[in-house]
Amino acid sequence: MTAKIQVLMVCLGNICRSPTAHGVFKNRIENAGLGDKIHVDCSGTGNYHIGEKPDLRSIETAARRGYDLDSFRARQVQASDFERFDYILAMDATNLRNLRARCPQVYLPKLQLFLDYAAADCEAVPDPYFSGPKGFDVVLDLIEDASDGLLVHIRDRHFPDPGAG
Repeated sequence: MTAKIQVLMVCLGNICRSPTAHGVFKNRIENAGLGDKIHVDCSGTGNYHIGEKPDLRSIETAARRGYDLDSFRARQVQASDFERFDYILAMDATNLRNLRARCPQVYLPKLQLFLDYAAADCEAVPDPYFSGPKGFDVVLDLIEDASDGLLVHIRDRHFPDPGAG
């Protein structure tokens, strides 16, 4: 059996965007029957909320769409994450810059913007922390879009259908 593909979702504090991306992508993985082949986790570039649950607004918005974020706890990106994860996906350009500043040169190709996988013409998942409830719905819309694209990419690249073509 090949090793699992490791995916890390990254935002600033790891209480809004990245745990939402973690929960949505985990749902997509399980629904596709790939839970034994793909692992997802999340973290933040900042250390502001280590050990905390996701923002209640993120938990509630996700729950309305069937995603469970309640068990997640914030953590900060660790040096070992750069080696461990195959895909390290930042929610915006600022977090991507912060990751690049800490990442050993050899692992830089693993760093990307999460929305590179979205059909939507948008570069950043906006931070909803200071927005109203609508901001959390926008975040979830973008994350669902990118999660679908990422799953197709990983499936096509790492687990191609031997019967296709």
